[in-house]
Amino acid sequence: MSRLWRGLKAVVQTQTASPANSHHYHTIQAIPRECTGSRVSSRDRAQGRIPAVVFSQGLLEKDPSNRSPSRKQLLTTERKQVQSILKSVQLPFFCSTMFQLHIRAGSGSSVLLESGRVLPIKIHRDEDSGKILNLVFVWADEGTELKVDVPVVFKGEEDCPGIKKGGYFNSIRTSLKFLGPAEHIPQKIEVDVSKLDIDDRVFMHDVEVHPSLKLLSKNESMPMCKIVPTYFENPEPMKV
Repeated sequence: MSRLWRGLKAVVQTQTASPANSHHYHTIQAIPRECTGSRVSSRDRAQGRIPAVVFSQGLLEKDPSNRSPSRKQLLTTERKQVQSILKSVQLPFFCSTMFQLHIRAGSGSSVLLESGRVLPIKIHRDEDSGKILNLVFVWADEGTELKVDVPVVFKGEEDCPGIKKGGYFNSIRTSLKFLGPAEHIPQKIEVDVSKLDIDDRVFMHDVEVHPSLKLLSKNESMPMCKIVPTYFENPEPMKV
């Protein structure tokens, strides 16, 4: 019977509304986009811009009665800026990071039409070139309830006793889905595995997050990772 490692203290790096947060210096600049269609989008991309849309995540609810007011905006963003942010934040953390969004009257305009916090939820890329074709954001202002897949990062494998004994690290979950206020959703979850021995496991319910967050899982007792032993069976003697 495998032992259960109860000493987990997951390090959770959360996004807060504080301006001191390291990701809040990224303010995505956008301008309204009145027309849609492949020709218009191609023209925008040729001008160094990426078509985008921002709306309330409630629009994605299957039950119409649960859908929130749209607050939908068609936009274009600056390709160079988005690429710079992606390079800084890196995937997969881009889609679990809150950003400030400024919607201005036009390219280079100082007139601010609307602003707020947003969360990227989709990046559409060209299958051949990998270039970003479209971006999808949802509004993520304080108090907004969001469902977010938060990436899980495992650290400390180089010090893990179980691996040093010949076991190998088996990563089972690479992300956890949470529901809760935007300001309390973490950008990532760091799990320290440096004390795990062979047969030890870290379970989803071991992760400590803000009490306002709900883990969306049918079974919180499922393991996120484990140290698997390596057995070498004696080969059967050859029959003569």
